[in-house]
Amino acid sequence: MMTTDPIADMLTRIRNGLAAKKTELSMPYSKIKEQIAHILKANGYLAKVEVVENGAFKSLQLTLQDEKTKSITSLIRMSKPGRRVYAKRDEIPQVLAGHGLVIISTSAGIMSGRDARKKGLGGELICKVW
Repeated sequence: MMTTDPIADMLTRIRNGLAAKKTELSMPYSKIKEQIAHILKANGYLAKVEVVENGAFKSLQLTLQDEKTKSITSLIRMSKPGRRVYAKRDEIPQVLAGHGLVIISTSAGIMSGRDARKKGLGGELICKVW
Protein backbone atom coordinates (compact mmCIF):
# COMPACT_ATOMS: atom_id res chain seq x y z
CA MET A 1 0.00 0.00 0.00
CA MET A 2 1.38 3.40 -0.98
CA THR A 3 0.82 6.31 1.38
CA THR A 4 1.64 9.92 0.64
CA ASP A 5 2.44 10.73 4.27
CA PRO A 6 4.04 7.79 6.11
CA ILE A 7 4.49 9.79 9.35
CA ALA A 8 0.77 10.60 9.49
CA ASP A 9 0.09 6.91 8.84
CA MET A 10 2.34 5.99 11.79
CA LEU A 11 0.62 8.45 14.12
CA THR A 12 -2.82 7.20 13.02
CA ARG A 13 -1.80 3.59 13.67
CA ILE A 14 -0.65 4.54 17.19
CA ARG A 15 -3.90 6.48 17.80
CA ASN A 16 -6.01 3.56 16.58
CA GLY A 17 -4.00 1.05 18.61
CA LEU A 18 -4.54 3.10 21.77
CA ALA A 19 -8.26 3.46 21.05
CA ALA A 20 -8.55 -0.31 20.54
CA LYS A 21 -6.56 -0.90 23.77
CA LYS A 22 -3.83 -2.82 21.92
CA THR A 23 -0.50 -3.35 23.65
CA GLU A 24 1.54 -3.98 20.48
CA LEU A 25 1.32 -2.86 16.89
CA SER A 26 3.32 -3.30 13.73
CA MET A 27 3.93 -1.02 10.75
CA PRO A 28 6.20 -0.79 7.71
CA TYR A 29 9.74 0.32 8.57
CA SER A 30 11.46 3.57 7.67
CA LYS A 31 14.38 5.36 9.33
CA ILE A 32 12.26 8.43 10.13
CA LYS A 33 9.54 6.33 11.79
CA GLU A 34 12.19 4.50 13.82
CA GLN A 35 13.73 7.79 14.99
CA ILE A 36 10.32 9.20 15.97
CA ALA A 37 9.50 5.97 17.82
CA HIS A 38 12.80 6.12 19.73
CA ILE A 39 12.08 9.74 20.75
CA LEU A 40 8.62 8.68 21.98
CA LYS A 41 10.22 5.81 23.92
CA ALA A 42 12.92 8.07 25.43
CA ASN A 43 10.20 10.43 26.68
CA GLY A 44 8.14 7.62 28.19
CA TYR A 45 5.28 7.41 25.68
CA LEU A 46 6.19 3.96 24.30
CA ALA A 47 7.38 0.93 26.23
CA LYS A 48 9.46 -0.79 23.55
CA VAL A 49 10.61 -0.23 19.95
CA GLU A 50 11.86 -3.12 17.81
CA VAL A 51 12.88 -3.53 14.18
CA VAL A 52 11.82 -6.94 12.85
CA GLU A 53 13.08 -8.36 9.55
CA ASN A 54 10.66 -10.48 7.53
CA GLY A 55 12.79 -11.73 4.64
CA ALA A 56 13.48 -8.73 2.40
CA PHE A 57 11.18 -6.39 4.31
CA LYS A 58 11.54 -4.75 7.71
CA SER A 59 8.75 -3.78 10.04
CA LEU A 60 8.63 -1.61 13.13
CA GLN A 61 7.13 -3.29 16.21
CA LEU A 62 5.92 -0.91 18.95
CA THR A 63 4.82 -1.84 22.45
CA LEU A 64 2.39 0.87 23.50
CA GLN A 65 1.66 0.48 27.18
CA ASP A 66 3.02 -0.98 30.36
CA GLU A 67 3.15 0.25 33.97
CA LYS A 68 5.93 2.80 33.31
CA THR A 69 4.68 4.51 30.14
CA LYS A 70 2.76 7.77 30.06
CA SER A 71 -0.68 7.69 28.55
CA ILE A 72 -0.84 9.33 25.13
CA THR A 73 -3.88 11.60 25.03
CA SER A 74 -3.28 13.16 21.64
CA LEU A 75 -0.95 12.92 18.63
CA ILE A 76 -1.18 15.80 16.16
CA ARG A 77 0.69 16.00 12.84
CA MET A 78 1.90 19.59 12.42
CA SER A 79 3.80 19.70 9.13
CA LYS A 80 2.03 17.98 6.25
CA PRO A 81 3.10 17.37 2.64
CA GLY A 82 0.77 20.14 1.45
CA ARG A 83 1.73 22.61 4.16
CA ARG A 84 5.17 22.48 5.73
CA VAL A 85 5.58 24.18 9.12
CA TYR A 86 8.98 25.45 10.21
CA ALA A 87 10.15 27.12 13.41
CA LYS A 88 13.29 29.04 14.30
CA ARG A 89 15.13 28.00 17.44
CA ASP A 90 13.37 30.61 19.59
CA GLU A 91 9.93 29.89 18.04
CA ILE A 92 9.73 26.15 18.88
CA PRO A 93 6.37 25.75 20.66
CA GLN A 94 5.90 24.49 24.21
CA VAL A 95 3.27 21.75 24.42
CA LEU A 96 1.05 21.99 27.52
CA ALA A 97 3.55 24.25 29.29
CA GLY A 98 6.33 21.68 28.96
CA HIS A 99 4.27 18.59 29.88
CA GLY A 100 3.92 17.51 26.25
CA LEU A 101 6.42 16.88 23.50
CA VAL A 102 7.08 18.39 20.10
CA ILE A 103 9.20 16.41 17.61
CA ILE A 104 11.27 18.45 15.17
CA SER A 105 13.44 17.61 12.17
CA THR A 106 16.64 19.68 12.29
CA SER A 107 19.87 19.75 10.33
CA ALA A 108 21.35 17.58 13.11
CA GLY A 109 18.59 14.95 12.82
CA ILE A 110 15.18 14.32 14.34
CA MET A 111 14.91 15.30 18.01
CA SER A 112 12.55 16.61 20.63
CA GLY A 113 11.84 20.34 20.78
CA ARG A 114 13.55 20.53 24.18
CA ASP A 115 16.80 19.11 22.74
CA ALA A 116 16.58 21.40 19.70
CA ARG A 117 16.21 24.45 21.97
CA LYS A 118 19.25 23.37 24.01
CA LYS A 119 21.33 22.95 20.84
CA GLY A 120 20.03 26.21 19.34
CA LEU A 121 18.51 24.56 16.26
CA GLY A 122 15.28 25.18 14.39
CA GLY A 123 13.63 23.06 11.76
CA GLU A 124 10.46 21.42 10.51
CA LEU A 125 7.84 20.67 13.18
CA ILE A 126 6.76 17.06 12.73
CA CYS A 127 4.19 16.44 15.48
CA LYS A 128 2.93 17.24 18.97
CA VAL A 129 2.32 14.57 21.61
CA TRP A 130 0.69 14.76 25.03
